[in-house]
Formats: sequence, structure tokens, C-alpha cells
Amino acid sequence: MKPLSEVYRDFIIPTYGRFDLDIDRGQGSRVWDPAGQEYLDFGAGIAVCSLGHSHPEVTAAVTDQASRLVHSSNLYRTAPQAQLAKRLVEVTGPGKVFFCNSGAEANEGLIKVARRFGSETGRFGILTFDGSFHGRTMACISATGQEKVKKGFGPLLEGFRHLPFGDLEAVREAIDDQTVAILVEPIQGEGGIHIATPEFLKGLREICDQHRLLLLFDEVQCGLGRTGDWCGWHSIVSDVQPDAVSWAKGIANGFPLGSFWVSNRVADVRGPLCDLLGPGSHGTTYGGNPVACAAALKVLEIIERDGLLLAARELGHVLTEKLCGLSSPLISEVRSIGLMSGVQLASDFPKTERVPSLEVVVRCMQGGLLLIPSGEQVVRFLPPLNITRSEIEEAVEKFACVLQSFTP
Repeated sequence: MKPLSEVYRDFIIPTYGRFDLDIDRGQGSRVWDPAGQEYLDFGAGIAVCSLGHSHPEVTAAVTDQASRLVHSSNLYRTAPQAQLAKRLVEVTGPGKVFFCNSGAEANEGLIKVARRFGSETGRFGILTFDGSFHGRTMACISATGQEKVKKGFGPLLEGFRHLPFGDLEAVREAIDDQTVAILVEPIQGEGGIHIATPEFLKGLREICDQHRLLLLFDEVQCGLGRTGDWCGWHSIVSDVQPDAVSWAKGIANGFPLGSFWVSNRVADVRGPLCDLLGPGSHGTTYGGNPVACAAALKVLEIIERDGLLLAARELGHVLTEKLCGLSSPLISEVRSIGLMSGVQLASDFPKTERVPSLEVVVRCMQGGLLLIPSGEQVVRFLPPLNITRSEIEEAVEKFACVLQSFTP
């Protein structure tokens, strides 16, 4: 049998810069390759496996639902979808939910809500921010504030402007008679764990109210527990409410599911915002299928039952303290909120064959620790929410050993 690397080379479109690692199985916060080599996984599938790998209760929920009904299409009602929508509204606020399959699809939904909201007045412009990441579809790369994702795919969808993250004055100056919404990640994940200030989010809400714009939060990476709150922005500021929110990643512990919530705030004579997308205006074949929804219901149940929101806050402090305590000249900053930590590598990081973030991640992988790079200078720690203190200490110790392997 051919090695997986050769099968991938011969048959899979090379859109990913994959690491030289085959993963065979996982349990909790650890994965193993086919030879039995163990790795401590502090990437959790890029903030997806909130409860770690192969959680037995999630597996049981998926198995039970799959034995009864896998798919029926959205032409019909199923109990798991209804129950999950109700639960998401309970943790977010009055409104309604749409289910899809990924974060990019969820953000496409936010963009369509904004376009529909502005359609009667001819407004379609959406303000986003430098360093943002909203997905890989054409609309989402147009919205993303990183040029590297756009290269070679023009012409892009018109109507997006990228502004400095955190700069309220730039936002005020950018608004014109075509602007309809502001789309922002309260915590920029792919951008390197950059956290909005309370003043910035409050200011965006005030600007949107003043100009009758929609405030859209992309919580694909930071939502549903990762920061220590169901709503990631609540870990920053509690008295701001967006008009719509997107989710994916940690919602179903690795089972493909995305979603977006829209407020029931009244939109003039057209009624609630959450009813702007009527029959035929949006759709998905697989979104909200009963198996995915059963997985998500169990994930949310376990997070609440086992106190994992509080654990994310408390263990997030432990992770941050341990990383800051390294006092390495190769680290210029540690940015953290809950169990999202970004280690900014020093600008004078030693030259290596790869860019610094990739070199560090590869060496960590060789030492039995999986981390996630972000750009050229940031390494992300995104462990499961049920990680233990001893596993945090183990991960930071492995990370420290890798840093010591570099010659300043």
C-alpha cells in the first residue's frame, strides 16, 4: 500500500500546506500516528474539538441519531434542529437561527442578510478590518482583510472596504451612502489572536445605531465557549448586542456544522431582521441535518454540565501565565483570552528554512506537541475546553524546549 503522502500527492488538489504527519486516531487531548507515536494536541482541529477527540458521549449521540435518521432535507422538520436552534437563541438573545455546514457558509449568510437589509435603499457596502479572516468563498475572501487569500481570484465581490482593526475614527470616515453593515471578529483568530477592546465594540454599536447599519460578529473561531463565555464578545464587553452572529468550528466537536443567528430587532415596516430571509432566499442541502445537530446539542450540554465555560477562563489564565513565564527573548508578546492564546515571535527571530511560525510548529510537532501557525510570526494554542492543568504544563514545557533549540 502506498504511503498516504503519495496518495495525497497523486489524487488530492494541493490547496493545503500539510505537515508531514499522518493522524490515525485520537482520544481526549491526544492523537496518534499509524506507528503509535503520541502527540499532545493543542490545536484541537483549529479550535474545533471543544471536548477533545472521540468524546464518548458525542460519539454515542451521533451513533444513536444516525441509527434513526441521518438526513431528510430541509423540506421537513426534525427535532434535533429545532432543539439546537432554541438552545442557540437562549445563549445569544431573541432572534432566529439558520444552519449550514461551515464558517464560510455562515459568513456568507451574514453578508446576504446585510445585502437584503440594504436592498430597498440601494446600500450594499460592508466595512471589515485588516487582519480579518472570514472564509474561502468568493464573498468571504472579498470580505477578508488579508491580500494573500485574494491573489489570483479577481475580480472580487464589490462592496467591501478594509479598515485598521480597532480604529473607530477610520470607521466613521469610511461610512458613505452605500454602507449597510460592519463585519468584525471580536477576536481575530487567523489574524493572530488580536482582541478588540470594549471601547471599540461599543463604538461600533453606536456608529451602527447612528447610521442605521447592521453590526455583524464573526464568532466562528471564538464563539460557543472558547473564551469562557457562550458569546465570545461577552468576554470583552457585556452590554453590546450585535444584529447577527456566525458560528462553526467548536459547535459540534468536529462534525461539520455552521450556523448564524439574526436578531429579532425590528427593521422598519419589513418586520424583524430575522425574517428578512424568507422562503427561497437562502438554502442548503445538508445544513442542520439531524446527526450534526444531535452532536452539537450534546456538545453544548456537556460544556454547561461540566462547567467548561468557567474552566476555559481559569485554565486560560494558567496557560497565559505559563507562556508569559517563559521570559524567552524569542517571544515578544502573548495575547490571550480564555483558551485562545497567540504567541507573537520576536521580529529578530533566528533565520531558518521556514518562516518562524512554521519552523516552531514543525519542531513542536517533532517533539510531540501540535500547535497552529498564524501568519509568519504567531503560534496559536487552542486546546480543548476540557484540557487539564497538567496537560497545559506539559505543553508549555515542550514549547519551551523547542524555543531553547534555536540559537538567538
